[in-house]
Amino acid sequence: MIPGLEGVIACESAITFIDGQQGVLSYRGYDIHEIAEATTFEGVAFLLWEGRLPTRSEAETFGKELARLRPLDPQILSLIRSSPEWAHPMARLRTAVSFIGEMDPQADVGDRAADLTKAKNLAAKLSTVVAAMARLSRGLEPIAPNAELDHASNYLYMLTGRVPDEASRRALDATLILYADHELNASTFACRVVTGTLSDLYSAVVAGIGALKGPLHGGAIDDAMRLFQDIGSVDNVRSYVDAALEQKRRLPGFGHRVYRVLDPRAIHLKKMAEQLARASDEPHWYDIAMATQDYMYERKRLNANVDYYASLVLYYLGFPLHLFTNFIASTRVVGWTAHILEQRENNRLIRPRAQYTGPLGLKLADR
Repeated sequence: MIPGLEGVIACESAITFIDGQQGVLSYRGYDIHEIAEATTFEGVAFLLWEGRLPTRSEAETFGKELARLRPLDPQILSLIRSSPEWAHPMARLRTAVSFIGEMDPQADVGDRAADLTKAKNLAAKLSTVVAAMARLSRGLEPIAPNAELDHASNYLYMLTGRVPDEASRRALDATLILYADHELNASTFACRVVTGTLSDLYSAVVAGIGALKGPLHGGAIDDAMRLFQDIGSVDNVRSYVDAALEQKRRLPGFGHRVYRVLDPRAIHLKKMAEQLARASDEPHWYDIAMATQDYMYERKRLNANVDYYASLVLYYLGFPLHLFTNFIASTRVVGWTAHILEQRENNRLIRPRAQYTGPLGLKLADR
């Protein structure tokens, strides 16, 4: 028995490669450092789904196709508006995806072409859903998508009402790319398990959202920004960390199940967080994060993980803290659906066994 299936190889995949000992991450054979610097979200989505980068003409056609799919049916917006105020943001997103699937007459058609159409539909629409949720939470009306803007620019436009500057656009585009897939994490595995039953793509994505909602998975990004807010100032870092370690409290944003060195995604997000911080009127959050990172490494030799720096990037770009995990889902849906497509190609029902630890041989007469 292996608790948590740690290190168990559960499937073959040609999508994402990770070497946690060396800090290597690649999509379809392309190193993440090159991908993050030289491609777009649209290009990475095409790569993960099709197994290759698009030609220039394919990229243009593909970008226009995603842009055309961004608008939401009025019923979806009505659903988001009517959600109770106490509902968890990821529960709202999960319900929205389920409703999008319910409205799709091709939902249960499971061939590759139909599933790829659904994947594009969700990748295009989830940014619109998350941006609408953000604005409604602030008492503002949702902004319709602008088909003339690329995916990252449009996402920020729908969020803030302004076409972003190039630094902000590039920061969001890179963040979307860096979170697009991460091999067989809990949410991706959940998607593949549901797909293995030959259920529909929407049901599999709903399962992925349910897994990502958990605080040990995607929900951790929310807590990273709260950590900086709790610390409050650079002067409080050492006393805060000392108290937390003495009380054996785990600080969010440190350590990773796979990486034993610095997460390669964190390298880019740290740089972007600094650039955004220096251009903002709240650079102290970045300063607190760096001081905390340095002291934690001094005390425990722990590296900060991707969520630690991404929380700063998303905060500076204007995402509400309570929707950070929803943002992750809005880009990870590309990776989830790539794995769904791959699972279908060589499917086998995923059905592990349990090691029984209860009693045996009980008799009703012995009661």
